[in-house]
Amino acid sequence: MTQIRIIGVPMDLGADRRGVDMGPSAIRYGNISDRASFISKLEKLSYTCFDDGDIPVPTPETRDPTAGETRTYRAKYLPETEEVCTQLSNAVNAALADDEFPIILGGDHSIAIGSLNGTSQAEEVGVIWFDAHADLNTPETTPSGNVHGMPLAAVLGVGAFQDADFEWARAQNVREENVAIVGLRSVDEAEKAVIRDSDITAYTMSDIDERGIAAVVSEAVDTVAENADQLHVSFDLDWLDPVEAPGVGTPVSGGVSYREAHYALESIARYHERDPILRSLEFVEVNPILDEQNKTAALTGELAASALGKRVL
Repeated sequence: MTQIRIIGVPMDLGADRRGVDMGPSAIRYGNISDRASFISKLEKLSYTCFDDGDIPVPTPETRDPTAGETRTYRAKYLPETEEVCTQLSNAVNAALADDEFPIILGGDHSIAIGSLNGTSQAEEVGVIWFDAHADLNTPETTPSGNVHGMPLAAVLGVGAFQDADFEWARAQNVREENVAIVGLRSVDEAEKAVIRDSDITAYTMSDIDERGIAAVVSEAVDTVAENADQLHVSFDLDWLDPVEAPGVGTPVSGGVSYREAHYALESIARYHERDPILRSLEFVEVNPILDEQNKTAALTGELAASALGKRVL
């Protein structure tokens, strides 16, 4: 893995706050102070980076958010989400076919439907989901109708996502037992029920407090990798404490620290060195409007470098 393909998805249709559509551009720009861009951070690690540009996303003002809803479920901008995620799936699959490593920059977390469908077309893929939220709501249980709270349920076919209408969203080679959610601290009651009744492995922030980030991430990767051929890492920046990452749309107090976040991705890089398993990587939910001096967007580039092998020594 020496060539990286960067795919931007300026998606904000899955969230209820504007601004996350500017996330990919802000992440690419990187540090304001030293003008260290996202690509420059990775090229220092001897990777060749190709920026594929952005997947086109319709603007909310031009579409009806309820067009895909029925009497039985709520899910805003469903036709548009399908359109964007299908394009993203194709882009990710094309990158892999060209022996490139895809890094997807969001955009809200609904884009993970496309990322996971693209990366899992040919092989069994395990998923590490770094997030404050479970993202396991369904069109029947969602309190908001926002699809960025549903992507994991969508790819796993939970609830209404089993229906034929959602065949585009379900990932054929992603199974519950190959999914680990790490660092939960804001979970709806319906999502708790899904986790309890499924084979998903879930770790809360209390688990990290009690056992430490090293033990939790190591166990999560071992569990996911046991039966999966490859690994996809989905990293929501609201996993970090808002003090560290203020530029997110749904901040939740009590998240991981700067060093814990880096260690988590460093540990995945070390695992990959022993057993080349890392297949794709995505970063989502950066909202520059809410950020401070592009702090959260710049941090994303640092975290990507950690996932791809950057070390202090």
